[in-house]
Amino acid sequence: MQPNMKMIQQMQNRMMKIQQELEETIVQGSAGGGVVTAEVTGQRAMKSIKIDPSAVDPDDVEMLEDLVLAAVSDAMEKALKLNEEKMSVLTGGMKIPGLM
Repeated sequence: MQPNMKMIQQMQNRMMKIQQELEETIVQGSAGGGVVTAEVTGQRAMKSIKIDPSAVDPDDVEMLEDLVLAAVSDAMEKALKLNEEKMSVLTGGMKIPGLM
């Protein structure tokens, strides 16, 4: 029983290290050729949105809204892939519900 507990503790320590790395990793998504960029952590927490002034058209706010949404979606998708890659090292490629 003791070796199993040690293995579980090692796995928990590795998972905590991976989660810390994901919190510290910034992933960037963009839209409109880079006029809107979004930054999120590997844990998918929003960090920033940057909008090039050329994307601001008071007569077409909907386009800017679409660009922001696309940039955030792009960043979140990249963060999810990063998260899955990091966790697959720990899980041996198995998808464990609630872990990612």
